[in-house]
Amino acid sequence: MSKVVILSGSPNPGSRLSGITQYVESQLSEQGISFEHVVVASLPAEDLIHAKFDSKPIIEAAAKVEAAEAVIIASPVYKASFTGVLKTFLDLLPQKGLSGKFVTPLFLGGTIAHLLSIDYSLKPVLSSLNAKHFGSGVYAIDSQIARLDSGVGESQFQLNDELKERLDATITELVDELKRRA
Repeated sequence: MSKVVILSGSPNPGSRLSGITQYVESQLSEQGISFEHVVVASLPAEDLIHAKFDSKPIIEAAAKVEAAEAVIIASPVYKASFTGVLKTFLDLLPQKGLSGKFVTPLFLGGTIAHLLSIDYSLKPVLSSLNAKHFGSGVYAIDSQIARLDSGVGESQFQLNDELKERLDATITELVDELKRRA
């Protein structure tokens, strides 16, 4: 069974980005693809900010990335880039920490204006970590994801059909790549 790690760079666990990652998780599960999470905002802030490479939670999170065949990097877009909390974690990965990994970015922004943030802010950082194999990725906007009131505490989301189609194509690409590598 292939192994994927989903890195979430959202500082807000109830953000619409969760709607995207939940959808991706369900599609991966249907395909029999195992996955793990690294919710960067749940790592100790002091360990991230002070670059504590020897921190047990940082070591465990980095080990998930190391063990994965594919890495999905999900982040909201703030100030035309991915989140700072995600950058602090990426800074703690080994210099060649993404070598040989298939990397798929999933970004969420307020408008289409920052569509190129994947190419101009994220990919240079990932390339410095020796990432060479990128999936198409998806840039979504907030209006493509409706928050539903479930009344049970955890947010539920409804993605519009166009976004689902693009996510399905990206997941198919990821699954095909994992099969090719097997």
